[in-house]
Amino acid sequence: MLGLMQSQNLLISGLLKHAARNHAAGQIVSRTHEGTTHRYTWAESERRARRLVRALQRLGVRESDRLGTLAMNGYRHLEVYYAAPGMGAICHTINPRLHPDDIDYIVNHAGDRVLFADPGFASLVSTIADAIKGCVRDVVILTDAANMPDVTLAPGMTLHCYETLMDTADEDYAWPDFDENTASALCYTSGTTGRPKGVLYSHRSTVLHAYAGALPDLFCNKATDRILPVVPMFHVNAWGIPYGCALTGSALVMPGRHMDGASLANMMNDERVNMTAGVPTIWLGLLQHLRASGDRLTTVKRIVTGGSAAPPMLIEAFRDEYGIRVEHAWGMTEMSPLGTYNSPKVAQAGLEGAAAVKHMLKQGRIGPGIDMKIVDGEGKELPWDGVAFGDLKVRGPWIASAYFGDEPGAALDQNGWFATGDVSTIDPEGFMEITDRSKDVIKSGGEWISSIALENIAVSHPDVAEAAVIAARHPKWDERPLLLVTAKPGHTIDPASVLKVYEGQIAKWWLPDEVLVVEELPHTATGKLQKTTLRIKYKDHYMGAAG
Repeated sequence: MLGLMQSQNLLISGLLKHAARNHAAGQIVSRTHEGTTHRYTWAESERRARRLVRALQRLGVRESDRLGTLAMNGYRHLEVYYAAPGMGAICHTINPRLHPDDIDYIVNHAGDRVLFADPGFASLVSTIADAIKGCVRDVVILTDAANMPDVTLAPGMTLHCYETLMDTADEDYAWPDFDENTASALCYTSGTTGRPKGVLYSHRSTVLHAYAGALPDLFCNKATDRILPVVPMFHVNAWGIPYGCALTGSALVMPGRHMDGASLANMMNDERVNMTAGVPTIWLGLLQHLRASGDRLTTVKRIVTGGSAAPPMLIEAFRDEYGIRVEHAWGMTEMSPLGTYNSPKVAQAGLEGAAAVKHMLKQGRIGPGIDMKIVDGEGKELPWDGVAFGDLKVRGPWIASAYFGDEPGAALDQNGWFATGDVSTIDPEGFMEITDRSKDVIKSGGEWISSIALENIAVSHPDVAEAAVIAARHPKWDERPLLLVTAKPGHTIDPASVLKVYEGQIAKWWLPDEVLVVEELPHTATGKLQKTTLRIKYKDHYMGAAG
C-alpha cells in the first residue's frame, strides 16, 4: 500500500522560487570584475534567471545541453546556476585555474554548447577557442557592454555580452516541472591522478544535499545568516552554499576574484558576514593578514574549513586570538560534496583547550541520509574504535554512482559503496578522521605513517608557512617520510629545529629522515598540495642512504 501524500518533484528551480517568494528582500552581494559592489535580492535574482532562460532559448539552447562557465563567485554566475538547470539544461562549472589543455579537454568531453566567462578570463577563452570550436557555438562574457574585453574566437563561434543578451529578453518564462532525476550540474575532478573526470548531479541529489547541509549539526543556515563562500562556485558548486542560501533565505555574499586576506577581511566586516567557508590555505592567508595588520573580524562567528586537513595552529589561533570557531567539514566532488561535519555531540560539547583542538582535527560525523564505513585490504569492515584505520567507503542519495560518460553504477562496488581513496579511522562516537589519502600514506618497514599528522605538526613551527610530507623510497625500509617546508615571509627555517617540534608527539620511527626547505610547494587548481609532482621529483631522495 502506498501513502496518500502529494508527489512533487524536487527541482532546483523550487529553491529559487521559495527564496523569491518567502525571502524576497534577502540580499545577494557581489564584488564584481568591474571593481564595484553589486547588491540585489533573491526576488530580483529569480526574475533575472527567468530572463536568462529566454536569452538562452534565443541562442538555441535546449534541454540536456551543457552550458560551461569559467567564472568566480558573483551574481551573474549565480543566475546561470539557476537558469540552466531550471530550463532542463546542465550548468557545467569549469575550474579556470586548470591548465588550458585540461580545460579544453573538459569542455570537449562535456560537449558544452555555450561557454560563459568572466571578463578576467577573456585571454584564456582566446587561448582555448580553437580547441573547443567543435562543440562551443556561443561565448558569453559576464559583463556589460562598457566593459567587454577583446576576445579572439574561432570561426563558427559567436561572442555575446551578457547584459546585452539580458536587455533583449523578457521575464515571462514559467519554471517547468519535470523528473527530479534529470541532470542539473556537471563538475569535473581536479585530475590529480589522471585526466579530470565528470560528476553529473541531479536535481534530486542537489535539493536533498541542500536540505541536509542546512541542518543544525552541519552548515546550520538560517534566514538571519550572512554567508560568504570563499570556496569558488566552480569547486563542487561552492560546497552547495548557493543552493542552501536560497533554501533558507540566508544573505549570500560573494567575493569575486578578491580572495586575499585584506580583501576578505574588509568584505566580511563591511557586509557583516557571520559564517564563511573555504580551504585552509585561504584561512592561513587571512590569519597572517589579521596578525600583521591588527585588524579583527567584527561579526564572523564560524569558519568552515575543508578540502584538506586544517593544522591545529589554525584552529587554536582563530579561537584564542579572535574568538572564532573553525569547524571541519569533509567531502568530495563525487559527494556533492558534503559528507561529514565536526559538530559536537554531548560527550564533546564540554571539551576545552588541547582536548577540544584534538577533537576538532577530525573530519566529523556523517551527515543524515548517507553512510560510511572503513574496510581492510580484503574488504572486511573494520570497527569504529578510533584505532583501526582502513579504506573509507560511502553511499547515499547525493553520492555519484558513475563518472560522466560511464555506465550507471560503474564507480561502485558490488554492494553499492563508493571508494573515496581516503584512509581513515572512525571513533565510537562516529567521528571520522582521515589519516591519509591511500596514495599518500607512507609504508615504512611494513607499518603505516600518516603524512597528514606529520604536516600538521610541522606547521606549528613558528617559521614554517606550509609543509608537505611524501613517501620517498628507502633501500632498507621500503619508504621513509621526507618533509618539505616553506618559510613564512621574513623568516628563516632551521631544519633541526623543525624536527624538534615532533618530540613527544609521535613515535620515533615516524620522524622524517630529513627536512628540505624549498621556495614554494606546488598546488592543484583547487588549492590542495600537489604531491604527485613532489613524489616524482623526490621519490629517490633516500636511495643513496646507508642501510
